[in-house]
Amino acid sequence: MDPMERVQCVLAGRRPDRPPVGFWHHFPPDQVYGPSAVQAHLTHLQTYDLDFLKVMNDNGYPHATSVESVRDLAAIGDLRGDEPEFARQLDLLAALRAELRGRVLMTTTVFSTWAVLRHLIRPPKEHLPPQMDGAADEPSRRIKDFYSQAPEALNSALRRIGTNLARFARRCLAAGADGMFLSVRDDWVDAPDSMASLYDELVRPTDLEILAAASAGRFNLLHICGRPANFRAFAEYPVHAINWADRLVGPAIDDAVRWASPAICAGIDNLTTLVTGTPEECEQQVADALQQAGTRPILIAPGCTYDPSRVPRANLEAVCRAVRRPCFSR
Repeated sequence: MDPMERVQCVLAGRRPDRPPVGFWHHFPPDQVYGPSAVQAHLTHLQTYDLDFLKVMNDNGYPHATSVESVRDLAAIGDLRGDEPEFARQLDLLAALRAELRGRVLMTTTVFSTWAVLRHLIRPPKEHLPPQMDGAADEPSRRIKDFYSQAPEALNSALRRIGTNLARFARRCLAAGADGMFLSVRDDWVDAPDSMASLYDELVRPTDLEILAAASAGRFNLLHICGRPANFRAFAEYPVHAINWADRLVGPAIDDAVRWASPAICAGIDNLTTLVTGTPEECEQQVADALQQAGTRPILIAPGCTYDPSRVPRANLEAVCRAVRRPCFSR
């Protein structure tokens, strides 16, 4: 099979010739957009002969000023979805589509509305793998303060961001993306033992609006970041596959395959094993993930981004080598 056939086979619930594999990391600031970003993505894809491409999106959300108080929420207005920051990502997708000519499925990153508002409160200085302690997130604490001061103002701002991201998602598909990689995280919002869900009230409707806008896509992948407070609610989203840190926070693959309808995209510990493990340990994680999946075909991938300055290339090569072993073929 070629890479596209291999991934499509898993998405349809059929066993491919071997498990598809993909992984991703943030590129340096000079490789976020333009020709350098195109080449960075192509080099990453070709170096490891990956089966699908997750297109990174560090171009930001179009908004001129930071959000410092609840009064600033009113300045978050309606967008067309092709403003300069969005346009840089759209141009990247179009250029990658022209280069790849449909050889691999390409899913492009869209962050949830809560994540976008976090970045408007505190723009990221650098993009690194996630901090897993969502409860300690300072921008999220600020958002909750906004909610206590003016719940309707916060809700309206998040809804406007969601509608703008939905417009952007449609343009991404038109530019050449095969689907959205929607990154969601509810432990910034809700505690695991919380009875009432602020996420359900404020964020989930915007997640679903973005996914509805991307419904024509053929490779919509939901990334469940952090330590999910309500994993099962995410597993019911209308997506083709779900990706999460099964090794670090669960649920384990052998649990999820019994009740999650979307395809499974998981298996590799991006924060520990990829960083400090041996190539043999990385290969063992692939074998273990496939054993957990049993008869259910899955996509092999890490639980989130990895830090390329800390992960040995030999470990990434070991993951790719493991999926290509004859014992994992049909």
